[in-house]
Amino acid sequence: QATFEPAVQLPESFTREAWQSDTALVELLRGRLQALGPVTATRLANDLQLKLSDIDAALLKLESQGFAMRGQFTAQVSSLASQLEWCERRLLARIHRYTVQSLRAEIEPVSTADFMRFLLQWQGVVREPRPQGVEALAGIIEQLEGIEVPAAAWESEILPARLQDYDPNWLDSVCLSGRALWLRLQASESGAAPVRNTPIVLLTRKNLKLWQTSGEVSENALQLSHPAQRIREYLHEHGASFFNDIQHGSGLLQSQAEEGLSELVSAGLLSADSFSGLRALVLPMDRKRKMASRGLRIAQFGLEDAGRWSLLRRANPVVVEDRLQQMAFILLRRYGVVFRKLLVHESAQLPPWHELLRVFRQLEAQGLIRGGRFVGGVTGEQYALPEAVSSLRAVRKQAAEGQLISLSAADPLNLSGVLIPGPRVPALTGNRLLLRDGVLIATHISGQSQLHVEFAPADEWNARNALLHKRMPGDLSSQPRRLS
Repeated sequence: QATFEPAVQLPESFTREAWQSDTALVELLRGRLQALGPVTATRLANDLQLKLSDIDAALLKLESQGFAMRGQFTAQVSSLASQLEWCERRLLARIHRYTVQSLRAEIEPVSTADFMRFLLQWQGVVREPRPQGVEALAGIIEQLEGIEVPAAAWESEILPARLQDYDPNWLDSVCLSGRALWLRLQASESGAAPVRNTPIVLLTRKNLKLWQTSGEVSENALQLSHPAQRIREYLHEHGASFFNDIQHGSGLLQSQAEEGLSELVSAGLLSADSFSGLRALVLPMDRKRKMASRGLRIAQFGLEDAGRWSLLRRANPVVVEDRLQQMAFILLRRYGVVFRKLLVHESAQLPPWHELLRVFRQLEAQGLIRGGRFVGGVTGEQYALPEAVSSLRAVRKQAAEGQLISLSAADPLNLSGVLIPGPRVPALTGNRLLLRDGVLIATHISGQSQLHVEFAPADEWNARNALLHKRMPGDLSSQPRRLS
């Protein structure tokens, strides 16, 4: 904290005109800035009993010489909030270095189990009450945008785990309004893979340019069936079109048109105005027939309700200013705390870690984020949002409640084998993992369930039931013992 000396009395051997000469005043301020911390020009003028305009001119000369810097470096009272401060460059760097070291020393790293508890709260999986409605869904899309998830998992696992009584119409509304869209980020040469397993991302439309890829798959490399080629040619000629127009314009049967759309979506060449288009392709035909036979409402599962279908244009991506910084903040909003090991499930479109690291360091230097050791047992640099640091501290102080959380392995929070000790569960929709206070206690892989801690016989059924029932906020009466 800088302290200011009382007003200086000019030596008798100098006249005021001599002190006010350019060179003398510049040298005088040079000496004072070396001794003081951040200080305003007004305070310097008052201390030296000189005109503010003369002080400003001399400070600008010191700035042009690279000696001084101006900005707002300290917390100021309201009366001074609009005034800039000046500080000697090397002194400012030293103050900043000590400040960063002090802030980092305040942080006590948490265990990986506590960090998982934090992530479950940060992403709203264990938040009570869980949010509802279109606005809540839009916020979740902003947090998860760019994450690649199997198409079938978005509405069966990911969104219901974060929203109360999830309604598919919410997602259709967000997409139809133009606030969000769905697509496959990376085009594939072959679209033969089932749509339900196709990696699909949800994006806010305002950030679409951030995720655009360069270049299209060449015509010769594409391996499309006849229906897919007909639909692609029709859309090239007519632009975005409704399903009925596509079917009749391409001369295909309804089943053929659906097959062609599925192939183009799997290849990353096609998207639609509404999510109902993807939903219709994911939902098996026999299930749709059963729903119709039972009199259930299936409007949101029809291709006719998808709005317009359009080809994705990937050539000549627009260069976005501050793309790295925007990507850095997307990751910070997603995880609260970011480090290299945490990004294992992120899209290949994400910038390399060394480029992000440079941005994180700049943001820390600007005081916008915090750097330090937040999670124990993890190597490399770590950065966090200030609000995430306080939330992380709160989670560490919370007593373990024995809450059981079952997640699909396709969920972005599947960090098994990466951050969570234990086996690595493949990120498939049907696979599951069961967490107890952030610790992996059971897995379900390829139809086989396995417990990774030992329970009393009466509690084993509870654990297996919780694993397969997706979300069961109960607790086990017996304390588990990890199996060797």
